[in-house]
Amino acid sequence: MCTAATYKTNAFYFGRTLDYDFTYGEEVVVTPRNFSFTFKKTESISSHYAIIGMAHISENYPLYYDAVNEKGLAIAGLHFVGNAHYNAPAAQCHNIAPYEFIPYLLSRCDNVKAAKEALENINLLDIPFRAGLPNAPLHWLIADREECITVEAVRTGIKIYENPVGVLTNNPPFDMQMFALNNYMHLSPHAPKNHFSEKLNLTHYSRGMGAIGLPGDLSSQSRFIRAVFVKMNAVSPGDELGSVCQFFHILTAVEQQRGCCLTDSGKYAVTIYTSCCNTDNGTYYYTTYDNHQITAVDMHKENLDGKKLAHYPLINSEQIKMQNA
Repeated sequence: MCTAATYKTNAFYFGRTLDYDFTYGEEVVVTPRNFSFTFKKTESISSHYAIIGMAHISENYPLYYDAVNEKGLAIAGLHFVGNAHYNAPAAQCHNIAPYEFIPYLLSRCDNVKAAKEALENINLLDIPFRAGLPNAPLHWLIADREECITVEAVRTGIKIYENPVGVLTNNPPFDMQMFALNNYMHLSPHAPKNHFSEKLNLTHYSRGMGAIGLPGDLSSQSRFIRAVFVKMNAVSPGDELGSVCQFFHILTAVEQQRGCCLTDSGKYAVTIYTSCCNTDNGTYYYTTYDNHQITAVDMHKENLDGKKLAHYPLINSEQIKMQNA
């Protein structure tokens, strides 16, 4: 399970948590402009926008979980179990496998408007990358600094929702996630007033009581509510360090600790990594479950006119600075 979010200060930031019970050995991957993307059922592309994000590399192909291109368009794929639906190839469509979705759009679209236009002719295929690596049931958060949408491939077709909160979790479908916010309109960062009864002298006895009722469990619907509340009320300075720090604090509100979510496999789901990308300058920041230090990769320090992937394994061991060493 996962949570993705946007955040705008002086720059525009995009990131997510990946909450799961095992890892594929994901890395921060920079795809340069002249890396050749091949697609199963549509023509390959050998010249395109450069991309940075988190991916598992298999057979020299970056299987992106979340990524940003050099123009500032960002996409994250999140599990959408029980609702995602993929099709057989269709005539007169761009037939794209789900694992090709992020590369396909980021390689050629410079903003959400262009992505919407591309989506009009996309058919998402029920074709896996290879045997032993099946399709993940996904829906996607797509954003630039001006617009944010949610894209869901369901049995009735591809649905595109305007996303005014810039947050996405897993289930239920996005329109139902948004509707649930109506149940929490009473939440506030301010101290509450007594609306219970004029006959009772009720008062607040602690700070933070305006958020009483904010769900604290790990379900995707509750994480959506919590992430939206924290993000919509978050305040930070507009500088890079302050904005990045605040973005990680927003997603910390929905992280999963080992031991709190036992899966059917007998393992515990944890927040494997949390990411934050400055989409304006292409710097990808991340933390991992066992390393709270923020690590960064700058796409523009790579040869973006090259043909080979640049990739950086995650630093998973805790980095502790001894102040009195």
